[in-house]
Amino acid sequence: MPRTALPARGNRLTITATATALALIGATCGALAVPTAAAAAGLSCGVSYAVNDWGSGFTADVTITDTGTTPLNGWTLRYSYSGNQTLQNGWNGTWTQTGQTVTVTNPDYAPTINPGAGYTTSANFTYSATNTAPTAFTVNDTPCRGAHRPPAVSLTAPAAGQTFTPGSTVTLSADAAAADGTVSKVDFYASTPAGGNTLVGTAGAAPYTVRWANVAAGDYSITAVVTDAAGATTTSSPVAIKVAGPSVLVNPASLAVQQGSTGTFTVALSQAPTADTVVTATRSGSDPDLSVTSGAALTFTPANWSVPQTVTVAAGTDASQVGGTATFTASAAGFGSAAVTVTEAARTSGYDQYFLDLYSKIKNPANGYFSPQGIPYHSVETLIVEAPDYGHETTSETYSYWLWLEADYGRVTGDWTNFNKAWTSLETNLIPSHAQQPGQSTYNPAKPGQYGPEKAQPDQYPIKLNANVPVGTDPLSAELNTAYGSPDVYAPAWLLDADNKYGFGQCEDGTSKPSLINTFQRGPEESVWETLPQPDCDLFKYGNSGSGFLSLFNDGGGSFSKQYKYTDAPDADARLVQVAYWAEQFAKSQGKSEAITATLSKAAKLGDYLRYSLYDKYFKQAGNCLGSTTCPGGTSKANEQLGLMTWYFAWGGAADGGWSWRISGSAAHQGYQNPMAAWALANDPGLKPLSPSGATDWAGSLDKQLQFFQWLQSSEGGIAGGATNSWGGNYGDDAAPPAGDPTFYGLYYDWQPEYHDPASNQWFGFQTWSMERFAEYYYATGDGRAKAILDKWIPWAMSVSRADQATGTLTTPDKLGWSGAPDTWNATSPGGNTGLHVTASGTATDVGVAGSLAKTLAYYAAKSGDGAARKFAQNILDTLHAKYTDGLGYSAAETRPDYSRFTQAYSPATHQGLYVPPGWTGTYPDGTRISSTGNTFLSIRPWYTKDPQWSKVQAYLDGGAAPVFNYHRFWAEADIATAFDTFAQLFPTVNPGG
Repeated sequence: MPRTALPARGNRLTITATATALALIGATCGALAVPTAAAAAGLSCGVSYAVNDWGSGFTADVTITDTGTTPLNGWTLRYSYSGNQTLQNGWNGTWTQTGQTVTVTNPDYAPTINPGAGYTTSANFTYSATNTAPTAFTVNDTPCRGAHRPPAVSLTAPAAGQTFTPGSTVTLSADAAAADGTVSKVDFYASTPAGGNTLVGTAGAAPYTVRWANVAAGDYSITAVVTDAAGATTTSSPVAIKVAGPSVLVNPASLAVQQGSTGTFTVALSQAPTADTVVTATRSGSDPDLSVTSGAALTFTPANWSVPQTVTVAAGTDASQVGGTATFTASAAGFGSAAVTVTEAARTSGYDQYFLDLYSKIKNPANGYFSPQGIPYHSVETLIVEAPDYGHETTSETYSYWLWLEADYGRVTGDWTNFNKAWTSLETNLIPSHAQQPGQSTYNPAKPGQYGPEKAQPDQYPIKLNANVPVGTDPLSAELNTAYGSPDVYAPAWLLDADNKYGFGQCEDGTSKPSLINTFQRGPEESVWETLPQPDCDLFKYGNSGSGFLSLFNDGGGSFSKQYKYTDAPDADARLVQVAYWAEQFAKSQGKSEAITATLSKAAKLGDYLRYSLYDKYFKQAGNCLGSTTCPGGTSKANEQLGLMTWYFAWGGAADGGWSWRISGSAAHQGYQNPMAAWALANDPGLKPLSPSGATDWAGSLDKQLQFFQWLQSSEGGIAGGATNSWGGNYGDDAAPPAGDPTFYGLYYDWQPEYHDPASNQWFGFQTWSMERFAEYYYATGDGRAKAILDKWIPWAMSVSRADQATGTLTTPDKLGWSGAPDTWNATSPGGNTGLHVTASGTATDVGVAGSLAKTLAYYAAKSGDGAARKFAQNILDTLHAKYTDGLGYSAAETRPDYSRFTQAYSPATHQGLYVPPGWTGTYPDGTRISSTGNTFLSIRPWYTKDPQWSKVQAYLDGGAAPVFNYHRFWAEADIATAFDTFAQLFPTVNPGG
């Protein structure tokens, strides 16, 4: 499967179930009950009632919410049925029934409901005939209104992408509804990419429409905000429009042209002229080496005004003008002008022009790779489910590829502005600020967090913490605090809801965007199809009224604390460091080192904190912890540092700053290791961490990683999965490795570390991603250890891949299978791994993986002189450009049979489907309810049915063929773009087809 092999890639977070569990530290116990009369004074309450009905019986979930300002201490709920509903049994409360009246009193362990919080109690009933829901509820004999659900709203006008003439009146319309009560108003807002959100108008009654008069030229993002009678609000998904005209339209707005080459942009008009109109293109700016060679005067008629025509710009060969810019202004009488900024790039090869062409497509706002706030999306398309569960989320992985793209752009053009801007965006949007991680100064490195066992299946959650399990001491926090003068963690969270699609906002304010979120939390079998997205800052405003989303993952005994929790993806951080190293080399060769010095220092700082990924999850001793959870905690780097990059690390704390915690991972996957980044952090003065031991730690990790890959290399050449310091997230009480499982410095071999749905090492992309880093390291250092691994891997990779421009064939394996195991590692006498094997099955055209493979082959060929590897890399690039290019970039058709899981209900027999614990109820910001039955991936994401491509999926769900999509993932486009530039850099005299 093209990319389906990686839908659970986000399961870097599976162990983070314990990260959430750790938040229970500091949770308060329930208060003692007080007399009912006292509790009833001034009582304000809400009750929601939901059922799972199977025809002859049902489960009732009743949630009581304290809507007042004082705690509800001791409670009795009463309501009545109108039919013959008969109580069978109840839980989370004491249930009784007299006639048609039902009474529920609080259990001893949960007597208190705090203001703004809720408590759910449940029971089973039988019935015949009809099952009419009760309409009146009392708590302590006080009538309660129904619990409030947020209103709903969606824009119906204007249409996405619609263009208007400046000065026009634009009609804004929305559908709005209030689940409980009436709609008070709908406010319409317009924002611009530069920021700011302006109230355009308010509609107080249906139809909800306002007319926005005299709109100025610009790009706008339109949203509607509905407010109901209770004051609750919901914000619609945004719609982008353009106000431009009568004006000249150009595409793209910027491009780069190599010396001695040409580039093009297109011109059109925003509306029909009354007569033939000539558009002229004129140059201004500091670079006289750039000029228009055709299209300087283009004629548009009342018939062809919207058909784009081409302007060609040529760059001369004056070396002193490399990095220079010129502005080409397209203008016409009676129309507003438009400008294109052109940068003159150094001449290397035709592959760099391919790079520049693709760069222009990615950076063209009209192509949709970036949000209105300038955040790179995971993909242009919104309907895509893999590690992110929605295309317009983004990840730290996406940001790392954006920085890579800008580093190569800096090499070609000498312009480092966008490289620095990309890091600033990362720091602003993904790295939590001081205000977003309060109380890190309370962190106690001697007690980094409490142990929480992992379970094999999502339906075994929530889990309980165990404070009796020993944990180790964090050896990093003190020196990092000293080195950087702050207790805060400098690392990006892995997942970002760029458009606030779920509506959480930042710290559940509901409206701010982007919004930090999380998904995976429940063990190695939790596929993306089985996730329940939740906010990183959980203040119990959404989810369950008494526990937010926390009680889905951890059993807090009825008591939870509001908190924040962030999870880092170490492979993305390491890629950021890796890219920063090459940016440093490119800028230095141009004499422009000072242009990126500040960004490099931030990359070094990130690398310092990335060392948290080198430790066991609970800082237990490395290689000595299987057999019992009582295995000792580590006491120093010497006995607790794994030296390999684990799947994640995480940190968090109380929302009020009262306590905080940090953990790492225990599983090291081959696809996450990065010897290039480790070497740079250990040896490059420009990337040297400030901490006293940072460089030394990374030098040790580099050595471990090189040994690790030798240990994992199969007889054929492929690299097997990895190793773990626990087993299934446990230390032996609940799980144990297979008998005779080989070890690497005491870590146990695992062919599929971290996630199993699908198996984590079946995707060929993990091979190319990791080996590309090895090839870079080999190219930069000539280290024979890396060369030996590549000498075996390169022939195998070429043997299972195809690149033929004549037929358009471009394939890599669909799946990798693994059998046997490596020899137990002996550093002085390594085994030959004759019993470890890999098989490649099926074929897939994954254009991003192809780009990654081309880079791996190119770096290896440039250092080793291997002509076959160089030619194979070139064949990949030529085939990509000849057969797989389109208007947005590069893509190939992908068939997605896994999309049948959109509507897959939970099955206890298979453990698949969206599982919610019995009795659990909650809501998403848009009012979508979650309960213990009837959930699917689609049911908690109902907005997917309004996606422009949903009809393909619906036809499949209705019995048709599996849908086919052409996706434009940011990482894949960047992998292709940087492959073009890498080849041009390493083989500057080789041109396409040569």
